[in-house]
Order: sequence, then structure tokens, then C-alpha cells
Amino acid sequence: MSVTYIVSGFAVGLLVGLTGVGGGSLMTPLLTLLFGVHPTVAVGTDLAFASATKVAGTFAHRYKGNVHWDIVRNLCIGALPAAVLTAIGLKYFGGFGDEIGQIIRYSIAGSVMLTVIALIFRRHIQSWVNARPERQLHGGKLTAATIISGSILGTLVTISSIGAGAIGATILVLLYPRLSPAEIAGTDIAYAVPLTAIAALGHWWLGSINWELLMALLLGSIPGITLGSLVSRAIPEKFLRVLLASVLTTVAVKLVY
Repeated sequence: MSVTYIVSGFAVGLLVGLTGVGGGSLMTPLLTLLFGVHPTVAVGTDLAFASATKVAGTFAHRYKGNVHWDIVRNLCIGALPAAVLTAIGLKYFGGFGDEIGQIIRYSIAGSVMLTVIALIFRRHIQSWVNARPERQLHGGKLTAATIISGSILGTLVTISSIGAGAIGATILVLLYPRLSPAEIAGTDIAYAVPLTAIAALGHWWLGSINWELLMALLLGSIPGITLGSLVSRAIPEKFLRVLLASVLTTVAVKLVY
């Protein structure tokens, strides 16, 4: 088991604990760029990593009453079939081919940039939506929009392993602006558990999970997340947001060029 992978897991876990941004935005590009892992294997391994680490977060948020299960259900109605169909598509088109690998690489870069936009503009988006209650969706339209959003996220997560964190949370802010930040986080994590599990199963079927790498990442990430969570309050949130947005933008550019 490579010490380098354990240290990488710790570093990503530390950043996740500090910022609250999903590990996929950091882990998948790290595996692809620094360690030369094939994009499909990087995505599959990170999905297995995410499905394992998000379970504990879901239990914690459920205990505190932060999960809206009706929203989780509607997101999953859209996300889970989309994840299955996307995995079948990857199998059909050859997930380990150079062309598919390049498409996945570009998908990762695009998802990273969406995460950057979500990081920078999430509060502005929430303020804009709250100031215009007449434009907020209700009833059947809100349910339909939630299911459609789930299907988009399910496809995005299965292709790139990115989307269930900052992007999913931003969509929830748009659709459900009255939820508290804790409820947004709890609901986002709760729906991500079955989504990442189904997507990871799809990649296991494709043979794109590196189990030794997965164990090393988990071994490093648990203390990293714990430490990051403990010291996060001591570091200004604006500084962390700008730093992370800068790092992710650089990563996205390197993935493309």
C-alpha cells in the first residue's frame, strides 16, 4: 500500500474538512494528474471512496434532523436510473478506451469548474432567489424540477464522480431556498449515499475500481477530515473559498491542456 496514496487521502480529507467541498472535486483530478491513473479508474475508485465516507455524515445529519427525506426521494428517482444508464453507456462505448478516457477527462474539468462557480456564487444565488419569492417553484413543478436535477446529477456523478457536493448543494439552494445551511448539507449528503453507491457498483461492473488504492485513500482521509473539521473555524471562510476556487481552476485548466 503506497504511503503516497495515504498522504494524498489525508490531504484531500483535510481540505474536505476545512471547506466542506466534496472530495470528488479534489480526489479525481489528483489521481488523474499527479498519479497518472486512467480517468475511468480515477472516477470509479473515487465513487467507492465517496460512498464509504458519506455514510457516516448521513447518520450524523439524520441524528440532528437535518435530512429532508422527501427531497432525497425525488432526487434519487431521477439520479439512480440515470447512474445505471450512464454506466451501461460507458460499458457499451468502452470505458477504458482512449477516446472515452479523454471525454471523461474533459467531463471532470467541466465538473470542477461548475464546483468553482458554485463555491463563488452560491451565497449570491441564495440571496437572489430569496429576494424573488414569486419565481420560486411549488407543488408539482418543484417535484419535477427536483427529479430532473437528480437525473442530471446522476449522469454527471457517474461520468466524473463530481457533482454530489457543491453542485448538488447549489441546486438545492435554488430549488429550496428556505432550507437552512445544515439542512442543505444533510439532504445533499443523504441523497449522495445511494447515488455514489449505485455509480460505484456500475464502475465495479466495468472493472474500474482500484481496491488497493481505495483502502490507502480511506486510511489517510479519515484523520484528515477529522483534523480539518476541528481547525476549520480558526481559518476565515472567505480565504478558504478563494484558495480552493483558485486551486480547482488551475486543476481544470491542466486537465484540458
